[in-house]
Amino acid sequence: MTTDLGLKSGLLTDLFACPTQPEEWLQYTLSEEQLLHYKDKGYLHGVKLLNQDQVEALRSQLGEMTDPAHPGREFFYEYHSNESEDPDTTLFHALGAWRVRPAFHDVLWNPAFLMASYQLLGKNFRLFHDQLFSKPANHGGVVAWHQDYSYWTWTTPMAHLTSWIALDDVDAANGCMYYVPGSHHWGLLQKKSLAGEMDAIRNDLTATQLEDFDCKIPVEMNAGEASFHHPLLMHGSYENQSDRSRRATLINVFADGVISNREEDGSNSPGADNYPRIPKGERMHGTYYPLLLDSEQSLAEIAGEIPTINAI
Repeated sequence: MTTDLGLKSGLLTDLFACPTQPEEWLQYTLSEEQLLHYKDKGYLHGVKLLNQDQVEALRSQLGEMTDPAHPGREFFYEYHSNESEDPDTTLFHALGAWRVRPAFHDVLWNPAFLMASYQLLGKNFRLFHDQLFSKPANHGGVVAWHQDYSYWTWTTPMAHLTSWIALDDVDAANGCMYYVPGSHHWGLLQKKSLAGEMDAIRNDLTATQLEDFDCKIPVEMNAGEASFHHPLLMHGSYENQSDRSRRATLINVFADGVISNREEDGSNSPGADNYPRIPKGERMHGTYYPLLLDSEQSLAEIAGEIPTINAI
């Protein structure tokens, strides 16, 4: 019988070491220069989060979960063996791996991730959900241009952050993510199909936005490195036409205090019915939206040494 790991908060394995002294957190801090880059451009990339052993553990367990018959499948919020709308390409996409395999559970409490997220949000935060993306060699499908928050309007206010963690070396050849720098200043646009026509969003852009759009950049990184991006940043990824896989795990978080904005008519509901439900107007909290970092408990003694987005 499989166990729902989401019922357990905190580390289950020794894959990640939690600091035992406040000053041990300082080794993971981002610089003010990095925070300014995020504030200006809407993203930060190349942040080292995982060592080789951690990467290998996540790769191995991801391989198990791509089999639709794997134990624990019932705990996913969404599970798509192939979400691609092109029959000639494949895009594995699933949400909820932290409830299914211990490495994906424990990566949420990786201190390197926790520190960067705290600095970029500037406050305590909770898990929203995680995601898996896998594009196989030679025929991996696209993730169309989009803004994350366009799928998340059932939570408010917008105080969210995405971490995209590479489990393979990623570049333009194997379908790395692309960002449009500064596009987080555009405001919220209408959402498009996540795995549909790659450039569908272009039809909704102004002439000025189209000029910015054409300045998109590839987010090339080594396995174990991560990028962080603003919930309104325009991003997407092209097909994997290489002979290498392109695997990634994402962690989406929001500031503690965000509330449910789910409409009764379902007009802004999430993509599946099995997300943990919080009544409209109530704070997003509880077992499946755990508080990942309590700065008053963990960082109070060194708070003055940690720059945050709110202080620059």
